[in-house]
Amino acid sequence: MKSQTYTLKMFNEAYPTDDACLDRIFKGRYPNGVFCPVCKKVTKHYKRVGVKVYACEFCGHSISPTADTIFHKSDTPLKSWFYAMFLMSTTKTGISAKQLQRELGVTYKTAWRMFTQIRNLMSENVSPLTGQVEVDETYIGGKREGKRGRGASGKAVVMGMVERDGKAITKVVPDVKARTLLPMIEANVAKENKTVVFTDELPSYNRVERLGYAHEIVQHSAKQYVNGFAHTNTVESLWSTIKRGIDGVNHSVSPLYLQGYLDSYVYRYNHRKDAQPLFVSLLGRVCETPKEAVKPS
Repeated sequence: MKSQTYTLKMFNEAYPTDDACLDRIFKGRYPNGVFCPVCKKVTKHYKRVGVKVYACEFCGHSISPTADTIFHKSDTPLKSWFYAMFLMSTTKTGISAKQLQRELGVTYKTAWRMFTQIRNLMSENVSPLTGQVEVDETYIGGKREGKRGRGASGKAVVMGMVERDGKAITKVVPDVKARTLLPMIEANVAKENKTVVFTDELPSYNRVERLGYAHEIVQHSAKQYVNGFAHTNTVESLWSTIKRGIDGVNHSVSPLYLQGYLDSYVYRYNHRKDAQPLFVSLLGRVCETPKEAVKPS
């Protein structure tokens, strides 16, 4: 099922003001009411004028819905934060911090902080992959003279594992040696009877079957790209999306921050079939319920 398109009109109707944004955070974080530590019970809380806090109707004890979120102690308007999340979640490749700066009218330092915090929300743990799983590795980095392909100098190595018609996992790795790639497969691909791992002919994958997986190989060096069910076209399509995004939107990415960028691309990929719009899903991650939200048992 393809997710519903979340339009700019829908965004502006839902979040016209900072107070509307704050109310969404409050209701999202405290869906069952707020337990007041002074009154020792769940009580109604009302928005205080001029500040980002809600107060207990009886004793006035205040709580801040933005505490311990990406908005914590930020002077940037909440609507700007929400709009930044909207922009970063409504395109397949996202946008750059520089574009956020232009769209929001903030300093680049502020835009970069917002960009980084929102991108961090897109980092999630994915359950071990099952079924038909394609495994491949690629190199990401600027154009450099010298050797191309495997062994290209100065580029970051990225390993990818993708379920056909399912989810993906990508990790920056130090090299493409068996001692690096095989443990990654064991950690992220479930050993089930029907799990099949598809790779190319890289020697590092020669012992995949010994790990307990069914293993099929496609011989790219012999210009073989499909061998029955064996191919790595799905993971290569993901590489294409990531590289187009980095080249076209971000232009270049430091190896120091590359994993964060990968996480954001993979988050969009993994939620591409969600019925819920990606912006709504991302907003839900901000509004995870804190421990004090409900009455202790």
